[in-house]
Amino acid sequence: MWGGEMMGWGGGWGWFGVLHMLLWWLLIILGIVVLAKWLFGGASRPHAPERRALEILAERYARGEINREEFEQKKKDLSS
Repeated sequence: MWGGEMMGWGGGWGWFGVLHMLLWWLLIILGIVVLAKWLFGGASRPHAPERRALEILAERYARGEINREEFEQKKKDLSS
């Protein structure tokens, strides 16, 4: 036979060979997932900082899009 192995399976690696193969495929799949997240805007890409509603309201008031009464009313609505 082939060094006591049954049909030459595993080349003498046994269960270690199976675990090695599973680990290898797990790493390949994990690498593909990480690459896809990086390419398509996953968590690793910086996002624009979220602005709070009061900041947006203040900007609209500063640009003249809303008047003082609207600003005060909306500010009061947001605070409650």
